[in-house]
Order: sequence, then C-alpha cells, then structure tokens
Amino acid sequence: MGHGGRSARGAFVPAGTVPRIAKSRPGYPRASRKEKALRRMRGVRLAAGLFALGIGLASCASDTQPGGDGGTSGAPAPSTVKVGLAYDIGGRGDQSFNDSAARGLDKAKSEFGVEVTELEAAQGETDAQKEDRLRQLAESGHNVIIAVGFAYEKALSAAAADYPEAKFAIIDSAAPEAANVANLTFAEHEGSFLVGVVAGLKSKTGNVGFIGGVNTPLIQKFEVGFEQGVKAVKPDATVQVKYLTQPPDFTGFNDPAKGTTAANGMLDAGADVIYPAAGGSGAGAFEAAKAKGAMGIGVDSDQYNLPALANVKDVIITSMVKNVDVAVYDFIKAVKDGQFKSGLQVYDLASGGVSFATSGGKIDDIVPQVEEYKEKIVSGEIQVKDTK
Repeated sequence: MGHGGRSARGAFVPAGTVPRIAKSRPGYPRASRKEKALRRMRGVRLAAGLFALGIGLASCASDTQPGGDGGTSGAPAPSTVKVGLAYDIGGRGDQSFNDSAARGLDKAKSEFGVEVTELEAAQGETDAQKEDRLRQLAESGHNVIIAVGFAYEKALSAAAADYPEAKFAIIDSAAPEAANVANLTFAEHEGSFLVGVVAGLKSKTGNVGFIGGVNTPLIQKFEVGFEQGVKAVKPDATVQVKYLTQPPDFTGFNDPAKGTTAANGMLDAGADVIYPAAGGSGAGAFEAAKAKGAMGIGVDSDQYNLPALANVKDVIITSMVKNVDVAVYDFIKAVKDGQFKSGLQVYDLASGGVSFATSGGKIDDIVPQVEEYKEKIVSGEIQVKDTK
C-alpha cells in the first residue's frame, strides 16, 4: 500500500557506512545547488550510521514477473550496483508495506552482493525534504534508487531529472514518466476482491468492515475491490467503511489506537470481519477483533506469519498479499543485468503480484471457491473496479 504517514524511527544506512558527498560530475547539476540540501542531511546521516548498527536483515521472498509495457533502456549493466532505498514513514519494521520492500532489498543484497543504503521518511516532512533524501543518495554514488510509496512522486520527479545516469523506481505511482524511472504499481483491487470473497463467505452476520488508513485514490482501490468481492458472494451484505484520516494528515497509517476505535465501532454495529488497509493502524483493528471474537484480514504481507502480530494471529483468517518485495528485487536485478525498463509495470493477479494467503488453515474449506473467482478475474470474465 503506498503510504505516507507513519511515525519515524530514524534513517538507516549499512553499519559503519556514512554516504559521502560526491563532487559534481558531467550530466549532474551544479554542486552548489545541492550542497544546501545535503548540509541539512549531514546530521541525519551521522545518526543513521550509528543507529544502523542495531538493524537486522529480514527474510527474502520469491520472484514474479509483472505485466506492463515498460521499455528497455538499452543501457549497459553498471560495473558496480549501489542501491539506495528511501522508505515511506514507518520504515523497516512496520510489519506491512515497508517491510515487504525491505525483504526484496535483503534478497538482492544476499544474492548479488550489492552495496545498500536505507533512509527513512519523517513524520510531517515536506516534498523538499523527500527530494533532499533522494539527492543525498544520488550524490553519494547510488546508481539504483528506489522510493517506497506514492508520497515520493514530486520529489522523485525533480531528482530523476537532475541525475539521468541513475536508475530510479517508485512504488505505487504511475508518475513521473521519465526515461530513467520505473513505475512499479500493483492491482490491489484484484487482490482485495479475493479477500472480499473470503469475508463474504465467512461472515455469519452478513456485515463486514473496511478500514482505510488515509482516504487516497490508492487506498480506495482496496475498498472498492473488497466490497465488490463481498457482494459477489453475498449481494445483500453490509460493508461498513471508515477512513482514519484525510490528506494531508497521514497519521492514519501508523496509529493503532485509531484502528482499534474504528474497528470497535464497526463490530458494535454488527460486523464480524474487519479488513484494515491501514499500515501499522491495522494492529489496533486486530486487537479489537480479538477482544470481541471477530475475524480480521491482513494486508500487504502475510500478516498471520509476522512475529510482531503473534498475539493476534488467531483472528487473521487471510491476507491480501502485495508482493512489493518481488518488485524491488526484480528492479535491482534488471538494472544489474542491463535489462532496466522505464515506465509503468503492473504487478497484478495474473503475474502473481497480488494474491491471498492461506496460512493458518482458516479458509481451507473455501479455497476452491476463491480460486474460481481468481481464474475469472485473470481470464477477464470478471472486471474488478479500481475507482469509487
């Protein structure tokens, strides 16, 4: 889920590494233009180098090829791949969107031996601060730069234009369009349709709830797909909808207390299944479901298997898995192999970019039915809406 508002825990770099400030090079903007921005980031980099000593690496995930018509750049593979990844707010350890990106990064680092730097967004920061972060990575010699989340759209547009030699990727945004930018997006509505089918089949009350972290077009894709799936199997079902915050307030992606309050309201109104597409706030929704004997649906990762959610795993009957890890890994590998593609690349249901989880065995009895709907979506028999 392209997020933009979870509480920051600091900026990350590999242990013992502080990005250096490069001198001006041909094809790059004048050094004086960026020195002001870099000067503001020095304190962050120094603190990050110390903090990273305690950072562990997450597990890796499997490969998948996306759909889409991105064009191959034809550029030769770089002799050295140096990867910079800028997280959305919440960073590594959010148990959701950012952690999925981290898994892909870790896999690439393990398999290819690439040098990696990780930086994290701060609560309430401006587009200029995001741009500073991307420029910092480019100036310190990173030739592969990944921005996690649509909130980086404006910042990446400016940075990519000034660093044409670097290859950029942005998760969850079709913009900007540039020869050195890959736009890695997902068919969240298709995956959400399938977990909506699960909710409709498992609900005993015919009343389910959707909690969105922040009311943005991206999160609305989760909502409309979920509701369409629920009503495909239970046309008379009630689907309650609640968004925790409205832009520009992105705290709805990292406020478990808000998630608990919203879920309790839905449960008190008759819901017995809750689907929170709300980043870290989802943990609060699961706590509410556990307290009232209801069911929950995870998002982004297979949340049943996340250690940080072990105390609520028994309420998680499935998850809408969004394989951000695969997109990150694929992008790094493509650049390394000289197969970089610019433009839109969609990770959909057909390519395995989104899926539903069966961990815990709680939906084993209905998996064949869910798979039938999956086949109908892939074949085009069912068209899933992606807008309200």
